[in-house]
Amino acid sequence: MPALAQLTTVVIDCRAPGSLAEFYRTVTGWETTYSDAHTVYLGGPIQLGFQRVEGYQPPSWPDPAKHAHLDFKVADVEHAVKELLAVGATKPEFQPGGDEWVVLADPEGHLFCLAAGD
Repeated sequence: MPALAQLTTVVIDCRAPGSLAEFYRTVTGWETTYSDAHTVYLGGPIQLGFQRVEGYQPPSWPDPAKHAHLDFKVADVEHAVKELLAVGATKPEFQPGGDEWVVLADPEGHLFCLAAGD
């Protein structure tokens, strides 16, 4: 079946799009493709967008409510965790992945996972 649509961007609500985009620029190495006072986009295979939402409240973890998160593969999980903690990520106590993956939160509390991969 032919695709009906092509995913182009994942947009993340936040308090401070500029600083959050900078954090994810460090994570991905992607460059800024658009920026204004309320929105920043990073370009990659799929764009990541960050949009200002007044009164934004991050998800809690663990949380029975469903919410989205990003998964990243890294060459060395332990090294990546150390580097990301140094630039503002936090590591929640609850880690359901065992040795398979690590859950981190970005500086505004959005969850993401790191797993080993090529």
